[in-house]
Amino acid sequence: MEKIVNDILREEVYYEKLQNGLDVYFMPKRGFTKKYAILATNYGSNDLEFVPIGEDKKIRVNEGIAHFLEHKMFEQPDGGDAFEKFSKLGVSANAFTNFTMTAYLFSATENFYESLEHLIDYVQTPYFTDENVEKEKGIIAQEIKMYNDDPDWNVYFNCLKAMYVNYPARIDIAGTVDSIYKITKEELYKCYNTFYNPGNMALFVVGDLDVEKVIDVTKKANNYDVDKLSKNIERFYPEEPANVKEKEVIEKFPISIPMFNIGFKDNNVGIKGKELLRKEIVTDILVGMLFKKGSKLYEDLYMQGLINENFGAGFSSQVDYAFSVIAGDSKEPKKVKEIILEYIEKAKKEGLSKEEFERTKKKKIGSFIKCFDSINFIGNSFISYTFKEINILDYLDIIKDVTFEEIEERLKEHFKEEYCVISIVEPK
Repeated sequence: MEKIVNDILREEVYYEKLQNGLDVYFMPKRGFTKKYAILATNYGSNDLEFVPIGEDKKIRVNEGIAHFLEHKMFEQPDGGDAFEKFSKLGVSANAFTNFTMTAYLFSATENFYESLEHLIDYVQTPYFTDENVEKEKGIIAQEIKMYNDDPDWNVYFNCLKAMYVNYPARIDIAGTVDSIYKITKEELYKCYNTFYNPGNMALFVVGDLDVEKVIDVTKKANNYDVDKLSKNIERFYPEEPANVKEKEVIEKFPISIPMFNIGFKDNNVGIKGKELLRKEIVTDILVGMLFKKGSKLYEDLYMQGLINENFGAGFSSQVDYAFSVIAGDSKEPKKVKEIILEYIEKAKKEGLSKEEFERTKKKKIGSFIKCFDSINFIGNSFISYTFKEINILDYLDIIKDVTFEEIEERLKEHFKEEYCVISIVEPK
């Protein structure tokens, strides 16, 4: 067992790779009544083309299948539901699928070890039949229709569709009604057997618990046949050009004020580990300096009546794709975009404020340290960063080393008009 210590945070993480390939992490939090566990697979909605385990030819599966698979994992061979058992144990459980990851989690104040055993057990017990797959299609179709009626969801995904020409981040995580109705139990088993492979998964546990018992319960609950496990998964993603697909997308919804997402596509991709974490930190600081409430740009837009309090910005980053999005409400969203682009060009010519850089950096450090009071944040962040080959405990060392010059260089590299799109949802 390996022990990773961060003296600044005064936190430690225990790590062990099980014989079957599962990465197990445990962070003790003495005095915390709540405990948290998250079991995740490095598999999300972007993984549409791959070579299944035991085969030698690439296949393409239906869009939305990772999310569909997550839904189906709760149905058990005995007719029970995994959520029901969690409920009887008095714990709160959930699951989610995003572009790159599927995760199953629970938080508990009691019955933790029994709940951990149950979590591992049901995630390694798939049960798909023609009947239960058909039944699920109707449920997920309703969910998709609900999202299709949500202006927030549409303004965001239209922004991604405008930025990306080929990359599957432009595809809705849940797929379409047409695509999910083509999913079969055989296709689900192929995806499950390939990606729900412990060598492609990680477990993170956090709380006031005994490390030896956490590892022991995890080992006993794992029942995979080690000899049948594939160590490497061949995945294929379409080549993505640097250019955006379209500069503007407008859709009409029954709303009172237009909503917008302004996206900047990032072409500095294909990196992982500490290099990727540094890029994320640098860009987060830059985005904060430019767009946070209280910034000059925000105040100018607000005083002109072009935005309201529903204004914000963020940077989203994975190994193979990344983008920044500025979102808000405005009666003149195109004017907002125009002013933002002018402001960015002015900042490139005249330079950013070094004092603002130091303030923003200091605030980011404080926010990060405070987040370690949340076991949900610790679990979710640690496991998602693990799949990017990042140790989140490296965050403070890297952010302290970030220079003002890096921020100015990143401004010139990332915020370019040619890679900028706008998605607008306006009143019917």
